[in-house]
Parts: sequence; C-alpha cells; structure tokens
Amino acid sequence: MICCGFMWKSGGEDLQGFYPVRPECQPDVPRTRFKSRAGKTLSARRWHAAFTEDGHLDMEKVLRRIQRGGIHPSIKGAVWEFLLGCYDPDSTFEERNRLRNRRREQYGAWKEECKKMVPVIGSGKYVTMAVVSESGKPIDESSVENQGWVVKNQVTDERVLQWMLSLHQIGLDVARTDRYLCFYENDTNQSKLWDVLAIYTWLNLDIGYVQGMNDICSPMIILFDDEADAFWCFERGMRRLRENFRATATSMGVQTQLGVLSQVIKTVDPRLHQHLEDLDGGEYLFAIRMLMVLFRREFSFLDALYLWELMWAMEYNPTMFATYEELENRNNAASDPKLLKRYGKFERKYINSGQNEQHRNTLAVFVVASVLQTKNKRLLKEAKGLDDVVQILGDIAGNLDAKKACKEALKIHEKFLKKANSNKQ
Repeated sequence: MICCGFMWKSGGEDLQGFYPVRPECQPDVPRTRFKSRAGKTLSARRWHAAFTEDGHLDMEKVLRRIQRGGIHPSIKGAVWEFLLGCYDPDSTFEERNRLRNRRREQYGAWKEECKKMVPVIGSGKYVTMAVVSESGKPIDESSVENQGWVVKNQVTDERVLQWMLSLHQIGLDVARTDRYLCFYENDTNQSKLWDVLAIYTWLNLDIGYVQGMNDICSPMIILFDDEADAFWCFERGMRRLRENFRATATSMGVQTQLGVLSQVIKTVDPRLHQHLEDLDGGEYLFAIRMLMVLFRREFSFLDALYLWELMWAMEYNPTMFATYEELENRNNAASDPKLLKRYGKFERKYINSGQNEQHRNTLAVFVVASVLQTKNKRLLKEAKGLDDVVQILGDIAGNLDAKKACKEALKIHEKFLKKANSNKQ
C-alpha cells in the first residue's frame, strides 16, 4: 500500500503512516495508541524466520508474539491469512502458491459471472442508485447515477433480482466507508470494495448484504494489493461473523451473542446487570454495533486492526483450515498435548474446560463485558435511562486501549468460567 508520501523509519515511530488520514479529518479521528514494540510486536524479520525452508510455519511461536504485541503493518495481510484459516501452517510455499492461484481463478470466474449481469462490476465504478424495482422492472433514471448503465429488461429470476436490489445499498455504504483515510480518496479503491461485497453477496444470498459488512471488508481491501486475495480473506473472516448478520422478520443473529453477554454480566457483575435490567436494557441491544463490526467505531483504524488480530490469535484453532476446506485430517486437540499448544489461549481454555462448541469464538463478547466493567461506576451512578447508557459508552471512542481491553476480557472470561462451573456443582 502506498502511504501518501510517508516513508516508514526503522523502529516504527509513526505506524499511522501506513494508513494515513486526510488532513481535514484528523481532528475528528480517534488517536492511535498502538505502537510497534521491539521484542513484542511480530515484525517482518520474526515472521519470515518462523518459516522452515520449504514453508512450514511455526504457528505457536507466531501466536505468542501476536498476543504479546500485535502485528507490524507491513505484514498484516500475510499473517491474517493464517489467523483466519485461509492457509494451513503445515503447508509448504509451493502448496500455498497453488491454492492462491486456484482461488484467484475462482474469484475471477465469479467476477465474470457477475459482470455479465451487471457490467459496472470490474469497471472501476460502482452503483449508488437502485437499478430495478422490487417487481423487477428496470429503473431508467438510474442511468446517470450508475455510470451510464441501466437494466434493459424485466428481471424475472428471483435470485438475480434479490441480488440486484442490494447493489445500490452496498454502493451507498461504500461511499461512507473509512472516508477519512487517504486510501479511499481513490475511486478505484472504493470500487474494489464494492466489487468484493457485491460478489460475496451474490454467493451468499441466504444472508445477503447487511450494513456493517463494509466495515469488516474495508481493511482487507487496504491490506491486499490483489482483489481476489482480499475477497478470500474477507470470506474467511465472515465465516466467524456471518451468523451475526443473519436476520429474520423477528430476530437478528447477533442476538445470540447479546444473550451470552447478558449471561456473562449477570454472572460476573450482577449489580450492573440488574441496573441495566431496571433501565429496560437487559437485552443489551446497545452493544449491537460493537459486536457487529468488532469495535471499528470505538477505536482508531490501526487500533481496531490490532484488537482484531489479538482476538483472532487468542481464538486461533489449528483445525480451522481443514474445517473450511472440508478436509478429513482434523486432529483431536483434547488427546494431543502438542497440538493443544497451537491453539490461542482463549480457545485453549474452552477446550480444557470442556465447554460446548456453540460457546466458542465469543472473545468479542468478553471484550464488550470489559468495556462495561470499565464504565461500571458511571453506568451505576449516572445512567437513568438507555440514552444515558448509549452516551456513556459513546464516550469510549478513542479512549480504549486494545491490549488492556483484551487482557481484562480474559480475566472476566476466567471469572465467568469459574462461577459457571461452581454453579453446576
């Protein structure tokens, strides 16, 4: 990624330069707390040294380093591909190159398929006005807003119609995504984000496009030069999050995590839980945004990425790649002490405690719980209604420390497991 004239210096004095902010936006952007720390942050040198000659990765060593100090921006994309299960650490360089090329070809084929239906895809432009009505009739006046392209015939295929109805909403969200970053001053970069989201939506119409997916996808577009690589990283990231975005006429998928959050606070801080219940906030709906977009609005861009990789490292499961690729060679960590060491510390605790699969990968819930704990006194003293709760939590933007939040989350997790287990006995 080109850094708007910024040259990174040895020692990482100004990591914000990797994701420069437009000058006029700087006063309104949360300050960045993350700093590259020698001996703690995973550096490019340490990363490359973690591979054997033929490409096998020492994931245990990498996870320890990430959990201590995050990942240097120069290698984030490459490391994220392993954290999110795009690649198997036990694979070789040659095997990964073959898989990468195969995935790029597959993405290219999907893109061509979508382009035949909507020629704007891949053109460097994107759609911001509805192209068809809900009945499938073309909207002629959309031509000017949609780069001169217009649907010419009635759309009768239900799947195609459902997808086309989402395209302008994706475009409207893309136009608002991370606009304070220099990166998105370039229209081509915005269109790459739209292309990836449009193609992902076409392939996942059971969930479709939901606002917030743009916030999850944007960092991948920035980290990867190749659009196909960005797509696959986003696709793997969404494997962890997609149920949060699933919605029906009566419920949202994220309510499952909100239910876990309610259970956690009720267990570790019953007084705060009761206070929120009294304010009619016991369903914790005020935490939806934090969980849906993983704290993108509560942290600076760089700090949000730091928080993500800390959580992913702590939740890392070495069987992820085999599970996603539907392979048979999934090892049993419970009976293999060596493999157990390759799990993230949060995931390892769940395995050791014998918790059910459905409660896995909820570190984000415990991070929200840690945020509520930091505001415990203010919430108890000042919150007289849900608007007050929202305002108090709104004040945390730019004032949270990602590493401290994760550290406190692990403590709350430990406390929760102990109390939950003691209640069973």
